[in-house]
Formats: sequence, structure tokens, C-alpha cells
Amino acid sequence: MKLLGLTGGVGMGKSTAAGFLLSLGARVVDTDELARELVQPGRPALAEIRREFGGEMILSDGSLNRAALAEKVFGDESARKQLENILHPRIRECWLAQVETWRRENWPLAVVVIPLLFETQAENQFDEIICLACSPSSQRERLLARGWTDDQIRRRLTAQLPVAQKIARSQFVVWSEGQPAVHRRQLAKILQKP
Repeated sequence: MKLLGLTGGVGMGKSTAAGFLLSLGARVVDTDELARELVQPGRPALAEIRREFGGEMILSDGSLNRAALAEKVFGDESARKQLENILHPRIRECWLAQVETWRRENWPLAVVVIPLLFETQAENQFDEIICLACSPSSQRERLLARGWTDDQIRRRLTAQLPVAQKIARSQFVVWSEGQPAVHRRQLAKILQKP
């Protein structure tokens, strides 16, 4: 089985690319989705977040207060590292288990979407890495459209490797500007390579 890693900066089109790859026949697992599952009520990771960061991180319905947690960890590097220590090993365990299942099922191609692929030193797990990229102005527009403030954008970008470094360490780059059809064609060409 060929295993691809898909990464890129926040707001650069990873989710869109994952959808295209799925439609092109790849098996896809998104680590952001795994992270959301791991912090559902009743899960050990959520209990650990509560212990480490306090009850204000939990909403009245028992779910994670994402806004409060983001405010805390993207304003304090040691808190962000603490959260990463809670989540990243669990996330890695989940996607590695999914990849092994696909290997046993003899799928020819699988993709793991990992925004922090290089930051978590996961690059050696993959045959090749695709980096999604766009211009800083397009990235900012996309993040503002999510309702983020300039300060929230700045703090998120500071928490990730600069996209230029991700591009330099990847085998392929997909430029996610322009029409989605162009984006999809770039991915299809990459999948056709031996």
C-alpha cells in the first residue's frame, strides 16, 4: 500500500483536498476529526484536559469548550505543549491503527491528513508527503471567513511551522488558489505517479 501524508498551513485547503482524494479512490483519515472524537464526553482525553486546564474547559453539557481551550493554548506555549502531550500520542495511535487495517485489507492507496505532520515528526511514516499551500492573503481571507480575528489568526500561524518550511520538506505541493477543479487535477496527477 502506498501511504501519503497530507499537510499544509491552517486554511490552505487540506479538508477540500481530502475530499478530492477520497473521490479519486484513496482511503483517507483526518487527524483533526480524530482529535474531535478523542475529546467527546466520557473519553479519557477530555477528562485529562479537565484535570490539567480546569473545569472552565468543559461546557454545561459536558462537551469541550473549544473556544476557551483555544484561547488558553494559543496564548501560552507551555499550555499548548501540555495539550499536545495529551492529544498527539492518542491521535497517532488512532491513525496508525487505521493504516494497519487498510494494509490488511490490501487497499492500494491511503492518505493521512496531518496539519502538524512535520511538527510531530511523523514524516518517516509516509512514502510521500503532499503540502497544500496558498498565498498569505488567501489564507487570511479564508480564516477571516471562519470568523477568526486577526489576533487568533496570528496566534494559530505562530503555533505552526511556516508553510515555506513545509513545502521544502514535502515531495509534492498543491497550490490551492483558483477553481476547485484545478486543485483536484493537481491531486489526480500526483496519484498517477508511480
